[in-house]
Amino acid sequence: MTSDVHRTLPWMGAGTEFLVQLVDALPDDALRAPSALPGWTRAHVVAHVARNAEALTRLATWARTGVETPMYADAQQRDADIAATATAPAATLRRELGSTAEDLDAALAALDGGGWEAQVRSAQGRVIPATAVPWMRVREVWLHAVDLGSGASVDDLPPDVVDTMLDDVVGALSGKDGCPSAVLTATDSGRTWNLGPADGDPVEVRGMAAGVLGWLTGRDGAVTASTGAVPEPPRWL
Repeated sequence: MTSDVHRTLPWMGAGTEFLVQLVDALPDDALRAPSALPGWTRAHVVAHVARNAEALTRLATWARTGVETPMYADAQQRDADIAATATAPAATLRRELGSTAEDLDAALAALDGGGWEAQVRSAQGRVIPATAVPWMRVREVWLHAVDLGSGASVDDLPPDVVDTMLDDVVGALSGKDGCPSAVLTATDSGRTWNLGPADGDPVEVRGMAAGVLGWLTGRDGAVTASTGAVPEPPRWL
């Protein structure tokens, strides 16, 4: 489902609109306040999302033209660009959040069938089809809307986005060192996910699907565990 652009493109658009509305509702000085991410202000979150749109536009351009244009030169350049953008005036931050999203929309709209199937690379070096790019953006806009710390929570994410993100995150974390063995149960839908190694006696972690996602991605999420103590998953991204 993460490569089904007929689903992910609308999710991406809705998430961008949700995030922009949250940012627009903040007074300029509130952008300098701490976000929910350690060490980052809200301006850093906005800067990151804007620079991420540019990075994904480079992948879409790579897919369309065949000319390799990586997301970032390296992690240091990525971090430096975010830090520099975060110091920009509030009007610039707001403008770039919107304009870079529009540029990404245009770059994705320019892809034809062959372009969508072209192979590009994520920032982590994984080879992916261009059809994965909208889903990468879905994760960014929806979760960082929560990270602004301005009132949004994982409960605001659309249910289909929550379930698809759980599929994605569980798959990514299960292969990491130190991942606990657990069965995750969404009490609002009855869906379950098997997290971590299959051997041993898995812990059952229960909660609303959005709460399970919040816990699993290091954000606020109300869950309980059959053992009493809720296990700590590895860092996701």
